Amino acid sequence: MIVLETIAVAFAMFSAIPCPQPTWNEKNMRFMMVAFPLVGVVCGALCGGWFVLMQFLAAPTLLQGAGFCLIPVLVTGGIHLDGYADTCDARASCAPPEKKREILKDPRCGAFAVIHLCAWFVADFTLCACIRWEPRVLWCLGLGFVLERCLSGIAVASFPMAKKTGLAHTFAAASDKKKVRVCLLLLALGLTLALILVGRWMGIMVALTMLFLFGRYYVIAKKEFEGITGDLAGWFVQRAELGMLFALLAVQLLEGATWSL
Repeated sequence: MIVLETIAVAFAMFSAIPCPQPTWNEKNMRFMMVAFPLVGVVCGALCGGWFVLMQFLAAPTLLQGAGFCLIPVLVTGGIHLDGYADTCDARASCAPPEKKREILKDPRCGAFAVIHLCAWFVADFTLCACIRWEPRVLWCLGLGFVLERCLSGIAVASFPMAKKTGLAHTFAAASDKKKVRVCLLLLALGLTLALILVGRWMGIMVALTMLFLFGRYYVIAKKEFEGITGDLAGWFVQRAELGMLFALLAVQLLEGATWSL
């Protein structure tokens, strides 16, 4: 029962999928971050279903790409994009950490947030439309959706908090940090191994890209905000998604160039 409640809490917080919303308590919040990657499983499964449907209908490439771009947004309800926009706004201010944290709390959408959101959607849609979708690529995509959420959960349980309020602090304070870290690290290692076995060089590139962005996440959060927040966590997830798509396309282009030589 507690396991189901924990999963329900994770989906109620990090997705727009209708589900029971149990009252948050010490028991169902303890391992909520471990359940967070399951949202990535749903994103990957729906992308796989979308691919099958597009193949059956012989749909245009642009329509297929639009689906891959929008499915994660629809599943999450845009919660990570909200954090991405706020963080881009704060970083663009070039203000001291304290001022940047104030900008994160501002409910108004600044010009830089709009600019970066538009750029994100253009980049994501273009990458999704240019990638040659096949089973190997779809598996890497699905595993990547889960891996980026594992890393985000590890950050919440490990990185310093920028403030003692907000959702990220609430999740970190309520979780069994040591056990959450161990569970997510083991899962991340398993996902990395699966990426390598399924995608070979493609899987290696996806994993390395995720690791690089994870390291940058820590450096930027510490330097510019003096810790992480819920908005920064969303910013990382959206950057990781773009990085994953870029890695998939880059390997395909390199493979094509190699064969042509």
